[in-house]
Amino acid sequence: MEGLKPEYLKDIVTTKMPFGKYQGYLLCDLPVSYLEWFVAKGGFPAGKLGQLLSTVYEIKLNGLEDIINVLKNNYLK
Repeated sequence: MEGLKPEYLKDIVTTKMPFGKYQGYLLCDLPVSYLEWFVAKGGFPAGKLGQLLSTVYEIKLNGLEDIINVLKNNYLK
């Protein structure tokens, strides 16, 4: 994961998935199995969306989902 940008932390709890099976879900609410599917298929989409998905994946992969809960509490009041 290349240089995390602080604004990405807000974006992962406020941005909705724009396409696919989980269209309309907040990125932070995507199941890890869906994120793993991207990895297995060759990686995340290019651009900011891919970087956000990669960030969510790393957070969930490393058992740091408490970070997501804190962010949701701060940004989704």
